[in-house]
Amino acid sequence: MQEQMMTQNEAAMAVGVPADTPDAVKVLSVTHWTDRLFHFEVERPASFRFRSGEFVMIGLLKDDGRPLLRAYSIAVPFWSERLAFYSIKVEDGPLTSRLQHLQVGDHIIMKTKPTGTLVLDALLPGKRLYMIATGTGIAPFASLIRDPDVYEQYDDVILTHTCRDVAELAYGVQLVEDARQDPLIGEMAAGKLRHYPTTTREESAKMGRITTLMEEGTLFADLDVPPLNPETDRVMICGSMGLNNDVKAIIEAAGLEEGANSKPGTYVLEKAFVG
Repeated sequence: MQEQMMTQNEAAMAVGVPADTPDAVKVLSVTHWTDRLFHFEVERPASFRFRSGEFVMIGLLKDDGRPLLRAYSIAVPFWSERLAFYSIKVEDGPLTSRLQHLQVGDHIIMKTKPTGTLVLDALLPGKRLYMIATGTGIAPFASLIRDPDVYEQYDDVILTHTCRDVAELAYGVQLVEDARQDPLIGEMAAGKLRHYPTTTREESAKMGRITTLMEEGTLFADLDVPPLNPETDRVMICGSMGLNNDVKAIIEAAGLEEGANSKPGTYVLEKAFVG
């Protein structure tokens, strides 16, 4: 992990919007985890309310002055005094190629209408909650694993995080450690939150795509839990569209049904993606 330090080059690439831009919020911190991943915090508007697991539209201005916005999960729980976002760096990405150069004190645009399906309200009551994430898909779970309602509603909370390389798992490792030390939910998280990180390219303690580990039963054997059961298990999924569809097929074969805010079910998946 490397805290961002301003260089002359980076200063020349300042990308924030003017402070008086509608819906502008101030950047309070920026952390670069790898050459592909970074995390930043912004001020929270006094009237802004959201449910843990939701996303908002954030962005910058195009050259023509129009907003360029993308959906980003809010990577803190509903009670946090600051808001945070976790992002990949895409060299030629219309937005992320610029966001990665943010500096403390810059401003970005953040629309104040949160939404999303990765919320507790979209799930029926259950015993065990799986949070299946790949890459930056862990962001909404950064919010949920620090929400006391999660631990009040579930006896067992399992966060899986699959990345290509070990360094890309570091953000998730820190999230889990922080949750277990948190003054508000630390005791509950220490007793209920389990972390299952895997890599697909670089050798690590546990390797393999999460879909393979689920299909082969390795995930359940490693955690010493029974296979998926729609009576007791609930699943949240956030990753690439391909990953979401693959996991969806696996859990629907086990009898789980998709839920929504209007009709809770036994699993939910995020359908908004950062471009």
